[in-house]
Amino acid sequence: MRIAFAALILFMAPPAQAAILNIQQVTSPNGLKAWLVEDHSVPVVSIRFQFKDAGAINDPKDKQGLSQILSNTLDEGAGEMDSKAFQAALNDHSIALSFQSSRDDFGGSIKTLSKYQNEAFDLLALALTKPRFDKDPVARMIDSNLVRIRSSMTDPEWMNARLTNAVIYGDHPYAMNTGGTISSLPRITPDDLRAKFKTQLAQDNLIVAVAGNMSASEVSGMLDKVFGQLPKTSKVQKIEDAVFDDQPSVTLYEQNIPQTIINMVIPGIKHTDPDYHAAEVMDFVLGSSGFGSRLTEEVREKRGLTYGIYSGLSEMNHSSILSIGAATRNEKTDEVIQITKDVMDGMTKANITEKELKDAKSYLIGSVPLQLTSTDRISAILIGLLSDNLPMDYMEQRTKAIEKLNVDDILRVSKRLLEIKNIKIILVGHPQKGDHYKIVSSLPNVE
Repeated sequence: MRIAFAALILFMAPPAQAAILNIQQVTSPNGLKAWLVEDHSVPVVSIRFQFKDAGAINDPKDKQGLSQILSNTLDEGAGEMDSKAFQAALNDHSIALSFQSSRDDFGGSIKTLSKYQNEAFDLLALALTKPRFDKDPVARMIDSNLVRIRSSMTDPEWMNARLTNAVIYGDHPYAMNTGGTISSLPRITPDDLRAKFKTQLAQDNLIVAVAGNMSASEVSGMLDKVFGQLPKTSKVQKIEDAVFDDQPSVTLYEQNIPQTIINMVIPGIKHTDPDYHAAEVMDFVLGSSGFGSRLTEEVREKRGLTYGIYSGLSEMNHSSILSIGAATRNEKTDEVIQITKDVMDGMTKANITEKELKDAKSYLIGSVPLQLTSTDRISAILIGLLSDNLPMDYMEQRTKAIEKLNVDDILRVSKRLLEIKNIKIILVGHPQKGDHYKIVSSLPNVE
């Protein structure tokens, strides 16, 4: 998934009266664009970039994990430098370079001291134009990911995540395993990596965010230097939005463990929806705030059925969901599910209290960011805004929108979103099985 922008804002929204970020749009001579927040107080530069829809969603089904391996190998040698030489060049100049793949997008980040920024940009440009994909580093990264998968296969939360993707997304590419499968990873070759690199990383699906000790003119030059040799257009396939069917279900993957991992999923809401900020408040009261939330109060505090229960809104390019997660003793699984449904239903029938509204607003608006001056955090905010196609003044708009909300707004949005009749429940553990449970004998997209 993309950088969790809503989560960043949740923990970083400054007081309403404060100027938040002075964002500039920079355009290079060749037409490449970036958002920039200048901060000359420390000699550090942080750059993040993404290639939209070039993530796992555009990997072949029989080569799941291709984007993951691409992200692991782009910094394993470029140009005349093999893996060891390239890594040494980064280390010698204290440059932090990494690449990441999500379900949607492929991207990377680089952080450098200003005095080494030219060396950093040279190395990044080399990785993005002349990656080597030598046989040995590719094999090493494939082996490392196979070890990771085999280790994860004993983790019930990981199992639940895999099963959730399959249940929610079915035949949609989001159901695929972004990290690859036991059988798909060994199929990936250096030529596969070169093909994806050449066809999906281009200027037309590129977004760039910069924070730190750089001027607009310096950023303009950097854009053409680093990204100017990329192909003009990408060949990513157009992906349709995932459709959340309205059929309720309970799916169980049985494991002989003392607790059952529970995930309950319903359709969510997009950032651009006028009701999104009311949904943030609703989610805070329901469960995302942890202690003090209604779910924590009913399931943990009153009944001691779990150590923690949380809700959360999640958005990707082609899907939005609201999920609720918890773990409980096997014999208490149905009780936790029913209480959760009751809490959700209760929020659709009566207003939240004025205190709940005030507390939610206070937290969502007033949590002063401890790291607002961190170039890493600022560049993360910028790339999140760009990724979600949000305006430069989104944080100011968000503050004003939350301030205006009343309890009737939250009730209206709760009625719209908290539809328990089409909830999908995914279980991993050994609960008492109900007649309506669908039991699966294996996890999709693992082996």
